[in-house]
Amino acid sequence: MSDSTYTPPDVWTWEAPSGGQFAAINRPISGATHDKDLPRGQHPFQLYSLATPNGVKVTVMFEELLAAGHAAEYDAWLINISEGDQFGSGFVAVNPNSKIPALLDHTGDTPLRVFESASILMHLAEKFGAFLPKSGPARTETLNWLFWQMGSAPYLGGGFGHFYAYAPEKWQYPIDRFAMEAKRQLDVLDRQLAERPYIAGDEYTIADMAIWPWYGQLCLGRLYNAATFLDVASYKHVMAWAEKIDARPAVKRGRMVNRSFGEPEMQLHERHSASDFETRTQDKIGG
Repeated sequence: MSDSTYTPPDVWTWEAPSGGQFAAINRPISGATHDKDLPRGQHPFQLYSLATPNGVKVTVMFEELLAAGHAAEYDAWLINISEGDQFGSGFVAVNPNSKIPALLDHTGDTPLRVFESASILMHLAEKFGAFLPKSGPARTETLNWLFWQMGSAPYLGGGFGHFYAYAPEKWQYPIDRFAMEAKRQLDVLDRQLAERPYIAGDEYTIADMAIWPWYGQLCLGRLYNAATFLDVASYKHVMAWAEKIDARPAVKRGRMVNRSFGEPEMQLHERHSASDFETRTQDKIGG
């Protein structure tokens, strides 16, 4: 490893970007860097996001709610994290942690901010009485797996994904360390799904919506180009579950919302009505 002789100082100080694809937007302090108001559309729910796995969780939830007949119409606004949109004053007011997704719920007398993807999923599930059992062991099991994902995914994304795909140099030690953990997590899921059709049991829940954008898309070859490296095909139960969730029409729509990369026909930068999926994707409007 090129940094094998590095000796940490007594007190760490930030002197320059550390390299890698996202170095320009990483910093050791919080708060806004510039004044910028957030746009607002006509619907009760205003989502500010990007189609990263954490963002996809919430857009899938909205599309599943709409498909199930709930009055969950929403506006989804693109937050371009590579340009620092998440550090605008309006966004920081909704999420002081400057991470997507962030939601403003205007259904009450006072706008309610909701940030952290699991918090948004729970908020919507409880508001509409959908995709989360109301009580008992089934509810507890769903929340077990929802929070498992929140605790585990940083090892997959910030750990494995960073060192395998985004770091400026390939270092064996961190790649080995986080590949081991990613595979352990896949094994946890594989054992769980060997005995039930969905993550928390017999029903499709917010646990599936939280876990699939990370681990399902990893198995489908959509994250880090790492499917072969991690031998995801050997996790047969996870693969079957990933393909089953991927086939849901609402999941396909959710993947498209706030997407600014990949195939133009899968990019819907902003979503303000159901018709946008037919008329406003990038292959149709260009640019």
